[in-house]
Amino acid sequence: MTQEHISLTPQEVINLNAYPIEDTSTPEYAALVERLRAELDTRQYVALPDFIRQPAREQAVAQVEGILDQANHNRSDRNCYLHRKPDPSFPSDHARNIFHSASSRMLAADLLPLSSPLKTLYYWDNMKQFVAGIVGVDRLFDNDDPMQPVNALCYMDGDRSAWHFDSTNAFTMTLMLQAPEEGGRFEMVPNTRSDDDQCYERVARVMQGDTDDAVEVGREEGALCIFRGCNSLHRVSPVEGDRLRIMGVFVYENEPGVIGDPEVNQTVYGRRTAMAV
Repeated sequence: MTQEHISLTPQEVINLNAYPIEDTSTPEYAALVERLRAELDTRQYVALPDFIRQPAREQAVAQVEGILDQANHNRSDRNCYLHRKPDPSFPSDHARNIFHSASSRMLAADLLPLSSPLKTLYYWDNMKQFVAGIVGVDRLFDNDDPMQPVNALCYMDGDRSAWHFDSTNAFTMTLMLQAPEEGGRFEMVPNTRSDDDQCYERVARVMQGDTDDAVEVGREEGALCIFRGCNSLHRVSPVEGDRLRIMGVFVYENEPGVIGDPEVNQTVYGRRTAMAV
């Protein structure tokens, strides 16, 4: 059995020395969650460096590279609301009618092997409790869709993610598995809009290149990031070089039994149904 097919325990995947989440009853755990929740509430993002152990990261990278040819290549021009068609009810320079190119490659959960360290991390109950505490909810649940729960998002030379808001997610959680040679910077404009105000003029300025308010979130290899992308514009700058930029993407839910929309699966993964295993 090769290293890529060995299932690792949560203790072998997560750096529990830096992030003591194995025992959720300790004062150290409570203090860690309180600190990270305060950072998220203040900055709209929190980064956890060295969250995954090096051998687990290397195993995850090898697994992803081994099946990269099965990834769905998403290429589109879209506005920041993830729409692909202009809205004629607004002027051409309106935020809803400013389009940028995006390109990435997505490996769905059903393509990742059962031994993936990403799945070990995602399905560990302590991990769900830890994330719930950071984002300020009582409990989180697994996403039950065969494709959506845990993905590998890959960027090759020239790929990028255009400025956008996450549509309905209260938070987004990603793990940097491999950084590119150049580019691939994760940039964010915290609180670009609010629940009560779309702030169309400010959004349009960002889309047109006014990024003075943008912050670059450090994404060294092994770093976990939790951010609120629903009201904060964010993007990944173009990747340069032959080295893949590989991110693990995790989707938790506020209620059990959530299955994804087939239309969304078709758009993101290029298919509506799971691959036969």
